[in-house]
Amino acid sequence: MSCLTYLSIGSNRGDRLGYLKYSFERLRLILKSLTFSRIYETDPVYYLEQPKFLNAVVSGYFSGTPYELLNKTQEIENSAGRNRSTSVSRGPRTLDIDIVLFGNKMIKSSLLTIPHPGLKERKFVLLPLLELNPVLKDPATNTKLWELLIKLENQGIYLYNTHGK
Repeated sequence: MSCLTYLSIGSNRGDRLGYLKYSFERLRLILKSLTFSRIYETDPVYYLEQPKFLNAVVSGYFSGTPYELLNKTQEIENSAGRNRSTSVSRGPRTLDIDIVLFGNKMIKSSLLTIPHPGLKERKFVLLPLLELNPVLKDPATNTKLWELLIKLENQGIYLYNTHGK
């Protein structure tokens, strides 16, 4: 049985747009009925001494467990040159793919937390997520995600112009 899942994708190193497009093409192979948000350019959060990110959210149906999806998304990150052993925590990266929601599942383990723990504080996730599904709720609290979004400050997020790029 397949489950509707939402993934947040970001890149701020090298060909940012190219890495996002690469992830979209690879995710087409593992998620059915894949849909994409628009792409946003965002200021870094947490670790501020790094380039701006390009961010988007995708949704699609996955046939497997959340841990199987985690393995597949990490394979995509690795194939795009991501190296967790040499990277700064929350620092620059070629590609970052986070499982934000996996149906209504709630998981908290050393490998995976769903809903993603940063969901409530990251406008760069909430805005494109709500673009795909404006009635989503946090499965942990049943709070409407748009209610979380309107409480957040700007955080330096702007629609990215992909025309001619």
